[in-house]
Amino acid sequence: LLELRQMQKELEPETYSKYYNYDQLTDLLKSLAQKYANIANLTSIGRSVENRELWVMRITRDPTADGPGKPKFKYVGNMHGDETVSRQVLIYLLEYLLEKYGEEPRVTELVDSTDIYIMPSMNPDGFEKSKEEDCMGKDEGRNNAKNVDLNRSFPDQFEEIHVNAEEMPEVAAVMRWILQNQFVLSGNLHGGTVVASYPFDDSAAHDNEGTYSRSPDDALFRYLARVYAENNPVMKTGQPKCEENINETFKDGITNGAKWYDVAGGMQDFNYLKGSCLEITMELSCCKYPPSTQLKTEWDNNREALLAYMEKVIHIGVRGFVRAARNDAPLADAVIMVAGINHKVSTSRFGDYYRLLLPGTYNITVLAPGYVWYIFMRENCMCGFYILRTNPATLSIPESPTETSVNSAIQPQDFRHHHYNDMELFLQKFSSEYSSITRLYSIGKSVQERSLWVMEISNNPGVHEFGEPEFKYIGNMHGNEVVGRELLLNLIEYLCRNYGTDPEITQLINSTRIHIMPSMNPDGYEVSQEDISGVQGRNNTNNYDLNRNFPDRFNFVTDPRQPETLAVMNWAKSYPFVLSANLHGGSLVVNYPFDDNPDNVSRYSKSSDDDVFRMVALAYSQENSQMYDGHSCKGMDLYQEYFKDGITNGAEWYNVHGGMQDWNYINTNCFEVTIELGCYKYPPAADLPKYWERNRRSLLQFIHQVHRGVKGVVIDSKDGSGIPNATITVDAINHPITSNFAGDYWRLLVPGKYHLTASAQGYSSVSTFVNVPKEGVEIVNFTLNRIHSYTNGQTTEDTTPVLDPSVKEFQSLIKQLSGESGLDKLIKDTPTQSSFRYRCYSEVSEFLRGLTLNFPEITSLQSLGQSVEFRTVWALEISNNPKVQEPSEPKIRFVAGIHGNAPVGTELLLEFAASLCINYGKNAAITRLINETRIVILPSINPDGRELAKEKDCTSTAGKTNVHGKDLDNDFFEPQPETRAVMDLIQERGFTLSVALDGGSVLVTYPYDKPVQSVENADTLRYLATVYANHHPKMHSGDTGCPNSQMGTIPNGVLRAAEWHSHMGSMKDFSVDFGHCPEITVYTSCCLFPPAEMLPTLWAENRKSLLSMLVEVHKGVRGVVKDKNSKPIVGAIIVLNGGVRVFTSEGGYFHALLAPGLHNIEAVADGYQQQSQKVSVSPFEAASSIIIEFDMENDIFGLPRELVVASAAAAMTALVVTACIIWCICSAKSNRQKDGFHRLRQYRDDYDDEIRLMSMGSKKSLLSHEFQDESESEEDTLYTNKL
Repeated sequence: LLELRQMQKELEPETYSKYYNYDQLTDLLKSLAQKYANIANLTSIGRSVENRELWVMRITRDPTADGPGKPKFKYVGNMHGDETVSRQVLIYLLEYLLEKYGEEPRVTELVDSTDIYIMPSMNPDGFEKSKEEDCMGKDEGRNNAKNVDLNRSFPDQFEEIHVNAEEMPEVAAVMRWILQNQFVLSGNLHGGTVVASYPFDDSAAHDNEGTYSRSPDDALFRYLARVYAENNPVMKTGQPKCEENINETFKDGITNGAKWYDVAGGMQDFNYLKGSCLEITMELSCCKYPPSTQLKTEWDNNREALLAYMEKVIHIGVRGFVRAARNDAPLADAVIMVAGINHKVSTSRFGDYYRLLLPGTYNITVLAPGYVWYIFMRENCMCGFYILRTNPATLSIPESPTETSVNSAIQPQDFRHHHYNDMELFLQKFSSEYSSITRLYSIGKSVQERSLWVMEISNNPGVHEFGEPEFKYIGNMHGNEVVGRELLLNLIEYLCRNYGTDPEITQLINSTRIHIMPSMNPDGYEVSQEDISGVQGRNNTNNYDLNRNFPDRFNFVTDPRQPETLAVMNWAKSYPFVLSANLHGGSLVVNYPFDDNPDNVSRYSKSSDDDVFRMVALAYSQENSQMYDGHSCKGMDLYQEYFKDGITNGAEWYNVHGGMQDWNYINTNCFEVTIELGCYKYPPAADLPKYWERNRRSLLQFIHQVHRGVKGVVIDSKDGSGIPNATITVDAINHPITSNFAGDYWRLLVPGKYHLTASAQGYSSVSTFVNVPKEGVEIVNFTLNRIHSYTNGQTTEDTTPVLDPSVKEFQSLIKQLSGESGLDKLIKDTPTQSSFRYRCYSEVSEFLRGLTLNFPEITSLQSLGQSVEFRTVWALEISNNPKVQEPSEPKIRFVAGIHGNAPVGTELLLEFAASLCINYGKNAAITRLINETRIVILPSINPDGRELAKEKDCTSTAGKTNVHGKDLDNDFFEPQPETRAVMDLIQERGFTLSVALDGGSVLVTYPYDKPVQSVENADTLRYLATVYANHHPKMHSGDTGCPNSQMGTIPNGVLRAAEWHSHMGSMKDFSVDFGHCPEITVYTSCCLFPPAEMLPTLWAENRKSLLSMLVEVHKGVRGVVKDKNSKPIVGAIIVLNGGVRVFTSEGGYFHALLAPGLHNIEAVADGYQQQSQKVSVSPFEAASSIIIEFDMENDIFGLPRELVVASAAAAMTALVVTACIIWCICSAKSNRQKDGFHRLRQYRDDYDDEIRLMSMGSKKSLLSHEFQDESESEEDTLYTNKL
């Protein structure tokens, strides 16, 4: 009875005159759920930043059970915390539905037939900060508690947006909710004007306004938006008359989102593209947070619109079930496609589907793995599909319509040779016409500056979808072999025109990210001519064969790496490609690795995956009957070759050194073959249709092969995140592959039983057996446990301190920036607009002063000293608190200009400093990096030499030395003024990492410069250099491209310095030996002093690498050393892997960079027991943080402390007793004392010996202490003066 009374008290009649805060809302929702338990169920889908529940009320008959037959609908309100009308009207709506159920037939039917979900507040934290009657949203509250706009934070089709669950848990929770439930229709309620906005919310151009961004369901969206607008008396006028924009109008009260204004990362587009849910955004009132007295009016204006909009989920379109014909079993995840509308929906786990459509007649295609069916549908139809099983791997496309196939595939119509401009227009045309499934991008340029175009085709272009394999085709590598170029253009047209109508094409595009490069050698193509076997145009403009230009495992390739080659190498390492083919001409065969052998003879050169290569090669050749026949070029006397089944091992055919397919297999996770398409390299255009017809099925079937073998994800058991760069090995196959950044992996295998092992640095390995099926792919996921730290041989619990949210947020940022495209996105978000030029000393000084004047809160300029000619050696510090020492933060040093004749580094560092300062406070990542790092920039160590250097002189030594003729990088033994200034900086401040920029090549070197010095931490130093090189577009290839280079190819673009130019007295050696700081030297350009026009290019090449160092300095291992009483221990020695030492600073802090892997850490301090731990370092995560706690040393001189203390006490007692006895004896003899003197020693040498042992005091002071003069006699004064 008490509970009933309490419930009645809580559920007082709604007054429509007050706002509910979070606690009141929670109480109300719980009371409603309890009272109407038969139709209401309250759940939370997650929590906000400030730990408030994200409540969702589910309203339907039997609300705790899931079943088929009811479409799911949702309303979301209060996404912006200060737009509060939405929150209140949704409260009123759910009260209305619950109260009127069983009373009003309209409400009863809606609740019985629909699964309704209502979320009154997506941003409860923001609401709590908002203020009533704030109509413009001037006060806090719009964004969440981390100041994130939730409606700009969803993944976007036109812009890469990373969802950080730490910063925006509300977005992560809603995304999870959307993807787990197959909602059919949705409304997102906002405030600020009165209009219904529909997708798309942004466009590829991201114009601020005026660009209509049309979705495939544009007409349907307009209709749905009008349903809402027509039922709202204010909205339907199209004239909201809001004070902020009194003249703003919307025809019919609706607008396309992007045409109104561009919103990237909006929720409604995510619903449509990822959740297959149609959502529009309703703006309900001009005032965002109107006075509560207005709430009744707002409810009256929106009640009918809210109901009418919901009813459309059951009254328009087509719905039904998909079942298997043989056993009537429901088919989950079957795809429902409508011809002419490029947007799919899928069935639920019960086999039911709902596809909203406007009245009309439609061609509906249902696609399920192993099934296919076509059927005509009409409006408002409850339609069931019984679909017949087929074999998807051998699915054939009928030549003409039959009873079961209404439409045949659309074939390419325009067969001709496309020269470069023609090809470029072709690609741009299809990219524009099919923008929802294509993305046109360039990976670089040819020698003659032609773009190397790639067309991506995917249902979500521009985004790597988790678990989806990536595939590539490359054509026209030899410019005069043109068939591949034209076939790939045909393939692009075929895929685009048949998506959504052809089941095979649709499935292929939905499940694969396909990249097609029609021409790798556009320059060569332009000079080629129709010919059978000629060579004109085969090579690039520099006359190098691109298929002999890649690094080779057996033979050293001496030719300089070409821009086309470098572009493809960078491309191949930037995407997780699984399978690839390189299309050639001149024969008719599929050629697979290896292409050469050590002996350079024609014999079979088997790879570890020979069976896999044979499988994928046969998949292509079997679909081309002429190729499969094996007689490649019948009727051509010059070519009497025979290839069994139309395939061959490359080296068995003939040796190719420096080939692309072998490089792919050895250096990436990608398996590549070379396909020779015909004996005529440049056939007449009239023959092109024949080539298409012979190869169409082969091209498709080869793409299907990317879905063979095993795939899955490697997961961290601790937090469920994917583990990047994990290694997957297969017993008996010596070819490991690695996981992608998100932890997903793909491993091609032929059918059979295998033993797989997944391992990652810092984790325990996991193995399993797997059976690979004859068709399709087997999913194998691995969950790895982190290796715990070991202290003094004992396993310990996780010693990582409990992290506050801010620290976890920063760690997440480091992981994000270390990912596949993290730095690329950062660069994209922080464009620079500088006009590059070389600055003389005075201009450099003024530039630095300008930074401190414009950004005083984050910069500090310090003079380290002066050069020989009295020019200042400047050091600029960038930090959120530059004048205060913060020992817990890592410090990084960037240095340039040690050689005055190589000033590129100076200009790069000045631009780097400016970009950091300008983006501070504007870009979240840059701001956080500066807040967490102490950055010190020395732009010019040798300002005198710089004044003497000559621009555009690539080899001149003028200005290399200082004015005394000293090479400063040989002078860290007997220093000049310039080097003395830098030495003091290195020794006085504890740096974690140093990066020096120089010129004369394109590579990175690491210590030592000394010719015979061993390197204790070579792995770490080499790793740091490799990180810089890997983020540089050219450096990592190892080909410097410099004229007269004697080094040839340098592995990964990294060398130990002594192997480059060995010498003594270098800055990097001094930094390592005396500053305990690793330093790498970056050679930025072949030319020492290139023209100023080259500076923008050099900046673009090095910017990402410089930023990577700011990220890298936060990795390795860090921690604090303290005693049992938590008192920090300063000066403790941290020994890394038994060699390199660092020292704890104020507060007991230490930080050391280490290569990824497991490392031994030992801590030593006087008077304490030595401590040791093993720590794991990841290449993607912020530094492992550890706490080292010392115990007092128990042993002294190898004996127990108690025994030593007792012995010492006894000895001291004995000494005191002995001293007393001696004193008594001496006192008895004191009668001989005369004139106030104690007797002096007789020999002066005794004094000299003692003096030499003293570090302070004169001889007189020694005498005055040694001999006690009690009488101050003249004799005493005379004696001491003589001394």
